[in-house]
Amino acid sequence: MTSYKELLKQREALEQQISEARRRELSDAVSQVRSLVAEFGLTAQDVFPAARGAAKGARSSTAGTKVAPKYRNPATGETWTGRGKAPRWIQNESREKFAI
Repeated sequence: MTSYKELLKQREALEQQISEARRRELSDAVSQVRSLVAEFGLTAQDVFPAARGAAKGARSSTAGTKVAPKYRNPATGETWTGRGKAPRWIQNESREKFAI
């Protein structure tokens, strides 16, 4: 049976091998990417379009826009979009009868 200290030494050796292999493969990957970028004349915008998350904390283009109401209280004319907490007049009721 292998001792604890021997296993720790093996782990350190493996971690070093993993680190070296990762560094080598990253270097190869970066050189491949650079050659493809040069070959096709790509820009950072081509590879990483801003539409997917332009900046940290950026809001989507639909954030804060108004939503059309889906339900109307026939007694008061009050409306509800169907988002958020339901108003009292529609709670415990069939929403179909309030649909607009």
